[in-house]
Amino acid sequence: MRKLLVICGPTATGKTELGMYLAKMLAAGPKGSGPGGEIVSADSRQIYKGMDIGTGKDLPKKSKIQKLQDSKLEYGFFNITGVRMWGYDIVEPNEDFSVARYINTANLIIKDIWRRNKLPILVGGTGFYIKGVVDGIPTASVPKSLRIREKFKDKLVKELQDVLRKFDAKRFASMNESDKNNPRRLVRAIEIYKSKYKFEYKKHSEPNFNTLFIGLTTTKQILDRRIEKRVRNRLQVGFEDEIRNLLKAGITWDNQAMQALGYRQWQEFFTTSAKSVRNQREFAIESWIRSEKQYAKRQLIWFKKDNRIKWFDIKEKDYVVRVEKLVREWHNN
Repeated sequence: MRKLLVICGPTATGKTELGMYLAKMLAAGPKGSGPGGEIVSADSRQIYKGMDIGTGKDLPKKSKIQKLQDSKLEYGFFNITGVRMWGYDIVEPNEDFSVARYINTANLIIKDIWRRNKLPILVGGTGFYIKGVVDGIPTASVPKSLRIREKFKDKLVKELQDVLRKFDAKRFASMNESDKNNPRRLVRAIEIYKSKYKFEYKKHSEPNFNTLFIGLTTTKQILDRRIEKRVRNRLQVGFEDEIRNLLKAGITWDNQAMQALGYRQWQEFFTTSAKSVRNQREFAIESWIRSEKQYAKRQLIWFKKDNRIKWFDIKEKDYVVRVEKLVREWHNN
């Protein structure tokens, strides 16, 4: 049976580094002739071209996207220290990108990896993307409605909540607090309810592949420190210049990409008067750090609901050894 390895968990826990290590470990194999693994990013921010620093792609300097000659895939990959990384730079930052499009893209890439007898390793913290690939999401195929979006674009959050509660109280009650206060997600929920498309909300049929879920976590104190360090590192390597370049290229704050975590917190800084720039910069940094911490908390809440995930605490020195042992046993079985 085909196999899929999933590495998930909150931001700043080292998921990609672990994925790279396991991909190489599988390539080495017990006798140096293993099939090897390839990474598929499950991060809703890394799909955009030109948004490398803020999304944590950590690409080698002067790296270029490559394409397989023996494949019909229109998507390319980056070669990072000998491991193929898929799912980066799929669209321009002025394009909208849906969950449905991600699911379709990821499925095509995964099938191509299987075709070449490699192990696909789905790595990321966007739980909805991972769920879509592994379990399927019936509503993902619902097309956006410009009529509905125009009708509700100026509504307050409270008004949108009232509308959704009236239409679909069950759906509203199932949303987490973040989604209940997110206008875009509230409008999407209304859009799904009003859609003419019909769905069957039943348990998704068992996938025709064997999946192992590895979850990385740690204490709040350690995670908070790692998040703050990572944000400040990204600032040091030119994150503000990355935003300037995007704006110079015609990308606006109204584009979906610029509303991504880490970018939207800088809107006021780049649009404010010169006399208060210094204060706005510090505010943007603190807002970014705070938002990343809140995001990590939401990620943990999401992933903790999935009993399939085998959790490992990254503060334990031998966690990589234990992960490797589990993956080897699963992969070779």
